[in-house]
Amino acid sequence: MKVLLVFLPLVMGSDFPDRPSRAHLTFGTGSRSGFGLHITRRSVSTEHREVRSAGDGGNRDACTALREYEKHLENNTHTNIFNDLSGSVSLAWVGDGTGVVLVMTSYQVPIFMLEFGQSKLYRSENYGKSFQDVTDLINSTVIRPELGIAIDPQNSGKVILTGDVSGTRRSQIFCSMDFGNTFTGHTLPFELLLQIMYSPQDSQVLLAISTEVSNNIRMIINTYVCHFRGLNNTIFFTTNANGSCSDKGTLELKKTTNYGQTFKTIATKIYSFGVGGRFLFASVMTGTDNMRVIHVSVDQGEGWNIAQLPDVGHEQFYSILAANDDMVFMHVDEPGDTGVGTIYVSDDRGTIYSKSLERHLYTSKGGDTDFTNVTSLRGVYLTSVLDQNDLVQTVVTFDQGGEWMPLQKPVNIQCKATSGSDQCSFHIHASYSMTMKINVPMLPLTEPNAVGLILAHGSIGEDTSVMMPDVYVSDDGGYSWIKALSGPHHYAILDSGGLLVAVEDTSHPINQIKFSTDEGQCWYLYNFTSVPLYFSGLASEPGAHSMNVSLWGYRESLFFPYWVSVTIDFKQLLSRDCDTEDYVEWLAHSDDISDPSDGCMLGYKEKFLRLRKDSVCWNGRDYVVNKQPTPCPCTLDDFLCDFGYYRVENSSECVEQQDLVGHILEFCLHGKLEQLQTSGYRKVPGDKCEGGNVPERKEIDLSSKCVSNLLSPKLETATQSSSAVPITAIVIVILVMSVVAGIFFIKKYVCGGRFLVHRFSVLQEQDEANGIDELETCVAESNRRQFHDDSDEDLLD
Repeated sequence: MKVLLVFLPLVMGSDFPDRPSRAHLTFGTGSRSGFGLHITRRSVSTEHREVRSAGDGGNRDACTALREYEKHLENNTHTNIFNDLSGSVSLAWVGDGTGVVLVMTSYQVPIFMLEFGQSKLYRSENYGKSFQDVTDLINSTVIRPELGIAIDPQNSGKVILTGDVSGTRRSQIFCSMDFGNTFTGHTLPFELLLQIMYSPQDSQVLLAISTEVSNNIRMIINTYVCHFRGLNNTIFFTTNANGSCSDKGTLELKKTTNYGQTFKTIATKIYSFGVGGRFLFASVMTGTDNMRVIHVSVDQGEGWNIAQLPDVGHEQFYSILAANDDMVFMHVDEPGDTGVGTIYVSDDRGTIYSKSLERHLYTSKGGDTDFTNVTSLRGVYLTSVLDQNDLVQTVVTFDQGGEWMPLQKPVNIQCKATSGSDQCSFHIHASYSMTMKINVPMLPLTEPNAVGLILAHGSIGEDTSVMMPDVYVSDDGGYSWIKALSGPHHYAILDSGGLLVAVEDTSHPINQIKFSTDEGQCWYLYNFTSVPLYFSGLASEPGAHSMNVSLWGYRESLFFPYWVSVTIDFKQLLSRDCDTEDYVEWLAHSDDISDPSDGCMLGYKEKFLRLRKDSVCWNGRDYVVNKQPTPCPCTLDDFLCDFGYYRVENSSECVEQQDLVGHILEFCLHGKLEQLQTSGYRKVPGDKCEGGNVPERKEIDLSSKCVSNLLSPKLETATQSSSAVPITAIVIVILVMSVVAGIFFIKKYVCGGRFLVHRFSVLQEQDEANGIDELETCVAESNRRQFHDDSDEDLLD
């Protein structure tokens, strides 16, 4: 039995993601050949500089902006050695701009019937340049590394660590309210299943899931809880009265806005649910052949609409790729286990969907796709498709799915195609490539305050699946690319894009870091140690404002390996703060800033002040993106193809789907059947264009009820009187009979084969990096996908 509890007024924890944010990283030593051998010291030259220009590196003498940089960096390089028995190390930044970093090393090994463990806690107040052993603050308790270091997402300095009470099925937490300077221990009368989480709006309240609780716990929200999420000031959770969370399709979805004092059942027959942007999604059983439909709510479950999507069979699936406050991206699988499908985009209600991209690549097992939200420029997304020759190709949209196009190949890069240059393409590697075991150590990286900047691994050629990827950089949101580094690397963005750092991905010990002050055109090399280490990961403060980066790895000794961190402060490398002359005006989505008709995207232009590439200066922690929006008149570029229409390849024209020609377009909205009269276009959600050419579109109320198989929301209290039970039972019976009768009426008399409410068998969404919490995975009858829990750790090999 899982139990959802709320604690008052303990303080600590993290927000509601299943995966931690970059504020919390976990590294593992992994396994390497020769583990335990001693590494001898060797001297390494520090006079290296790598230059990138078109082709294979260009003229090295062109990169002369930084001189004698080694001396500045040597004086600001700080090495820390952790001589602990430790198999993993967890890092957490506590507070934005405070410089406080907590590090926990952990070691656990089973001995006979017992498990031996050790945890050490370290604290830094200078971004990791030096650490103090503060293990005594937690009484040398063994902390559970899988629960990590929980940080208050409001950056208030609250921290929580979780350990177990020896010999009992209870947990112990250590709480700090002063950025880890002091901790207070609390023994809980239950055992935690997941990391304690903060209430979305009030960090004074903690939420937890446990298997067992004592009778003296006052604040139990509900028992038999399977899954929970937070949205604004509301907690959503699914329960099952029979205690089985594996019995999908019989769950109830409930919500509470007052921490369990009262709660509402807002949906039944639930298979899974999730939140994204302002939308609440529910996967609901139809009662027919184990089919499911997606319901969407924009008012926290008070009202629901059925997502209007093309037909899918039970062997297919839907996947929510991304959702923001404007719209939803939905993948619909093709029949026949082809590994491809179609991306549909929603209206601003998340209800009416139209075709955006065909032959979208999606693994039939594991649910991996290259779909990536480019956060450094609005409206930009990357993903992969299979072209007509079954070759993997990356495509990009700059208008939130209105139109997709292949990436432009970097200039003067030799094509590696074997069957002619026409087959050569430029491919960006992401999650799908990792699934295919291509050596891609990092996903594409963008930051909102580094305008237009993208770092990603890519390949150029006909068969990208067998090629060693290189690092490419775009400085204009994906329109153009340059090859920055040869081979796979780990990379990070610092100083709002003013500084890039990278470390080569290799199985050999390393001692070198690369950095660039001009968005990847010139790269300088710096040897940060005379004793190489096995590299595990780069760590920098989230938000890309910092000038400090830490390299984490381990060295081998005679008896056991030990962790090492090397923190480099690049601030002294940049001798001055940036001034107004260091910035240049840049118009997004434009080749010519002087052209009055250029640069309109999603209804308006955006001019930015961006750092000149030849300016070697410090943006600073207080740097704010300077942008100047200007509205544009409406054109067809501001419109998506409407429900039942699709855009012809290499054309802006929207044509009607062949299977819908001659049919009346009807859809269900707010419980009523609507008829759509359209010329084939609807405005892109979030588009701000004014006036101009606006295609005709009308929704007509047919005044016919469209009944969902969700029960009407009902208010419940934490303590219901027994006299209310018979009345409640009678009401439920009446509601169920009404729903059944309504569904029968709609199917037989209203829908008539033209009612485009469509079924699905699998609903899975992507990670929070694409802007949406994860829904539980639905398993198709064909067992082509299996349910898997998300990890609470961000593991960097």
